[in-house]
Amino acid sequence: MRAFNYSAFKDVQWDNEIVALLTQIHEFKGRQELYLKQKPAVLDHLVEVAKIQSTESSNKIEGIVTTNTRIKELVAEKTTPRNRDEKEIAGYRDVLALIHERFEYIPIRSSVILQLHRDLYKYSGMDIGGRFKNTQNYISATTADGKQYVLFTPLAPYETPEAVDSICDQFSRAVDEGVVDPLLLIPIFIKDFLCIHPFNDGNGRMSRLLTTLLLYQRGYVVGRYISLEHIIEKTKSSYYDVLQETSEGWHEGENSYAAFIKYLLGVVLKAYRDFEDRVNLFGEKLSAYDLVKRASEQKIADFTKSEIMELCPEIKSSSVEASLKKLCDEGFLKKIGLGRATKYVKA
Repeated sequence: MRAFNYSAFKDVQWDNEIVALLTQIHEFKGRQELYLKQKPAVLDHLVEVAKIQSTESSNKIEGIVTTNTRIKELVAEKTTPRNRDEKEIAGYRDVLALIHERFEYIPIRSSVILQLHRDLYKYSGMDIGGRFKNTQNYISATTADGKQYVLFTPLAPYETPEAVDSICDQFSRAVDEGVVDPLLLIPIFIKDFLCIHPFNDGNGRMSRLLTTLLLYQRGYVVGRYISLEHIIEKTKSSYYDVLQETSEGWHEGENSYAAFIKYLLGVVLKAYRDFEDRVNLFGEKLSAYDLVKRASEQKIADFTKSEIMELCPEIKSSSVEASLKKLCDEGFLKKIGLGRATKYVKA
């Protein structure tokens, strides 16, 4: 079976890009503490938006969807699931809420990972929740003409329990030793988890929940306010590309983790940047028009309606559109293009 030794990463010389990402994230983390103390009222709003986006996006990556209205009602627990997709969405909501509220008390052990997976499927009626896989699974892709082919073969079912025990032990030991930056260990752990692919279903969603959990436990709580899953969903193509790239030679222990580390650190860094932008944007009570205007002022080049909605996720699409139109009528913005190609630029 594949062997794991996370302490050995202390001897790896990481390239300048990874070092720069680490440095920037450490700086943002330090500034975040000031924001948490100075603007607590804004944070509650960001938490509610992030919960909805995280639940929606992580499931959407796996093709599990419902309407925007239903997502909001399910996350707020104002309704009950109506179908299989909504049952899995409700399970994700509950596990994410547990991580948000109790992350300090959730140890990184295979038994705990099994319990989280059990809760992910607790509404589904399926018996796969909380059990490691019992059949060989494959990571596949589909060609343009509909043919499937295997990208990667994970560990066999009989190897899985020991492998999950091993990566949990190795991660905890390396963190305790303090010789490798946890921001490097987290993507390494998540990459190994995905290559083991320990469950019949739910591996991707579990990997994203574990990413959030591990970051929170090391003090990187930006995912509470800005959805990491939403950023991953928006960069899904790159996500899959780096997963494939870093799988080559994994069974022999010869794979490079660098591309996946860069990708995940990039996601965390973007979340921190978005966090500061949104805290500054929502620092005071503003109308939809004023929020859209302030968001537009932050843009350097041309931008789309979707980019404004990323900064103002709590404003309805129709209100954003009306505000952009008013700003154009007033001469503050200039509209470029038509239909889906429409963009805006400061006049």
